[in-house]
Amino acid sequence: MSTETIKPGSARRSNYRWVVLSTIFVGYVICMADRSNIGAVLPMMKGEFQISNFAAGAVSSFFFLGYAISQIPAGLIMGKYGTRRIVSIAILGFSIITFLMGHVGTALVLLVLRLLLGLVEGPTPVGMTSTINAWFPTKEKGIATGVYIGSTMVAPILVPIVSMYLAQSFGWRSVFIWFSVPGFIMALVFYLVIRSKPEQSKHVNQAETDYIHEVGAQATAKSSDFGDMGWIDKVIRLKNGVRLEKNGQVLKSWNIWGTTLAYFCMNNVLYGMITWIPAYLKSARGYGNIGMGWMASTPYIGGLFGAVLGGVVSDRVFHGRRKPLMLITSLCTAVMMAVLLVTPNNSALLALVLILAGFFLNIGWSGFTSIAMNMTTDKTYPFAISIINSGGNLGGFFAPIIIGGLLDMTHNNYTVAFSYFVFVLILAFIILMTLTEFRPAETLAKVKPADAPKEVAA
Repeated sequence: MSTETIKPGSARRSNYRWVVLSTIFVGYVICMADRSNIGAVLPMMKGEFQISNFAAGAVSSFFFLGYAISQIPAGLIMGKYGTRRIVSIAILGFSIITFLMGHVGTALVLLVLRLLLGLVEGPTPVGMTSTINAWFPTKEKGIATGVYIGSTMVAPILVPIVSMYLAQSFGWRSVFIWFSVPGFIMALVFYLVIRSKPEQSKHVNQAETDYIHEVGAQATAKSSDFGDMGWIDKVIRLKNGVRLEKNGQVLKSWNIWGTTLAYFCMNNVLYGMITWIPAYLKSARGYGNIGMGWMASTPYIGGLFGAVLGGVVSDRVFHGRRKPLMLITSLCTAVMMAVLLVTPNNSALLALVLILAGFFLNIGWSGFTSIAMNMTTDKTYPFAISIINSGGNLGGFFAPIIIGGLLDMTHNNYTVAFSYFVFVLILAFIILMTLTEFRPAETLAKVKPADAPKEVAA
């Protein structure tokens, strides 16, 4: 079968990229559910295995150690061979491991499986963001990335509620068994629907390919779209930049490493919250299991709206600039986490504060994934985002352990433990101020089918 499957020229675009984005959205909801369900059942596991807060945090954290380790190798492989097969295999693999987690007998085995879960799931975000980068024109990358980031909030909204129902009815092990099922289905769906590049899909016509690659009449002048935003451009240090065409250049870029460090701080907060907010609501706020499940979902309701709105604002208001919302997300989330610590024990007020914390945490989150798109090419972006994801997700490794350790040292004083979130958010803001944002390249050569990783069309 031929690798070239583009339908010949048509005036009307096929718009298959939105089917691709929808598949990525559902796929990453499943990824997030399999990694975040641990937080909802952590109190039950602590009781059964008789482990400390520090050990419980380690069970959650070891996922991110494996996750960080696998990112860079995955980025290098995908940059050469494409994303479709590797992501499909990864989804199948982490679904098997999730199923096995429902049959553990000791905390040590659970910790090992969490490490393996991270190792196997690691290629998915690299593959999915690289697919978005390949399938969307510059003026839609922020919106597409915002939708993708929105998927990370859907799972934490649903997971505490569904997990508590399953755990109460069938025991906490049933949570992992049932959560593994959607992944087995999605592994096949992803393989059938997705191609690494649009020109490899039989569902994409030439008009859509030209639009994606911003060729000829289908393109919009990216440099003029970016425009001039005066003092905002001075604050974000906007400059004309040359794309990083080699992996060696990526390794030497402070913008890549600075984004990685700031993302490390942000992931400290996100996964620290996913792990410890349920226990905080039970221990410090006095909620029962079901009430905790509902209240624990509130930050991610705000996060879902923040992520999707952030992508639109980034593209339409800031004309493709990513750094403004990245600064807003770090500073405003720091304020909201400080407010949380002094919020009285009123359910409506507490829910509002948690919703706003989630909203601000995610309104600029897509920028950490998409800011490198203007700095790199299609070939170097997978490596760049693998560095950002790898270093960034180490924050998910350290945060649950650090919070657990602080709780042990302070006899479950959540005010002290959660003050750590405020500190790392302010640190992220300072790091982001040092980064330079690049204007998109003024012209891009048309990507030829021969330049894409070879895949047999379905």
